[in-house]
Amino acid sequence: MDSRLAIWFLPDDIALDNNKTPLMLESVMFCPILSWTCAELRAMGVGRLFVVADRRAHDLIRPLVPWDAVLVDGEYHARELLEQLKGKEGEVVVLNGAVLPVGVFSGGAVYSADVAAVRRVLKEHDAFAAFPEGAEIMKGFLPVGDAEELRAAVPMCRQKILQRLIDGGVSIFDANNCYVDPRVTVGAGTVLLPGTILRGETSIGKNCVIGPNTMLTDCTVGDETEVNASQGTKSTIGSHTNVGPFAYLRPDSRVGDHVKVGDFVEIKNSVIGNGTKISHLTYVGDSDVGERVNFGCGTVTTNYDGFKKYRCTIGDDVFIGCNTNLVAPVTLGNGSYTAAGSTITRDVPADALGVARARQENKDGWAARNRAIKGKK
Repeated sequence: MDSRLAIWFLPDDIALDNNKTPLMLESVMFCPILSWTCAELRAMGVGRLFVVADRRAHDLIRPLVPWDAVLVDGEYHARELLEQLKGKEGEVVVLNGAVLPVGVFSGGAVYSADVAAVRRVLKEHDAFAAFPEGAEIMKGFLPVGDAEELRAAVPMCRQKILQRLIDGGVSIFDANNCYVDPRVTVGAGTVLLPGTILRGETSIGKNCVIGPNTMLTDCTVGDETEVNASQGTKSTIGSHTNVGPFAYLRPDSRVGDHVKVGDFVEIKNSVIGNGTKISHLTYVGDSDVGERVNFGCGTVTTNYDGFKKYRCTIGDDVFIGCNTNLVAPVTLGNGSYTAAGSTITRDVPADALGVARARQENKDGWAARNRAIKGKK
């Protein structure tokens, strides 16, 4: 059904001032019921949503509903809805209480009715207190009355989410070990391996391999990228890129195309250019990294002095030797090198070699004398 309007009467507990989470704000597969059902209404063609709730709860509700949803005061809902529906035609989807969009019979908790019939009820009763004439019960929703009923419905919800991905061409090797938020989108041809957890507004491209044992939260991943046994939060990963195993992308990281982020690599609040390789045991924080950069094993951007964080700037085609410390703020010019074991505290010009380590000195016979002295004790 392609409806233009929807009215959702939320349960009274939405405004309770206690330590108990209102039912509408309880999460199913990481997503509040309120947000998930609103998204499903949008997918059904609902272009205008009126949410009726106690005014005390409006600030709580606003971040979880579409930006253009109209929040209606529950106490005066008849007056406000009559004004909002004035001059409107067609059908209205009416939702009563907490409902889940899991594709089963709603039992009358969700139905469609003509706008004129809805307005008549509001005028006659000064409240939405009767079933509009000619209303038709809708399928596709499940009412839940309390937290226990919600928990019982979770397996059904999980199956619906995964089945939608499978119908869209996604391969899921083990549905019993894959957990996906209903807000997540995944492109056709992508494989989700066991232990995959996708949360929030995460978007995965086509022909990717995600997992095993990977968790992404509010991340965007390009096409043909592999993320193996790693975690990412509020970050972007490009196409044809390999991440992991055991990599960690912290918030505000942007990894480009054809990039390698290898084992035990942590990236935070940084931009990584196309073609760059960060193969292992490296921390890149608060840095702007160019294209085709090679990070040697053990590289660290030392970006924090205990009071303030500073950024490193690394140009294109830079080669960073193993066990290099880049003490921010510092800039490495295009094509520059750093010698292994260096602690770089000054800018390195383009095409230069930065060396910052003590000159090696060999003391002949020292080891033998040391053993002889200590052996006598």
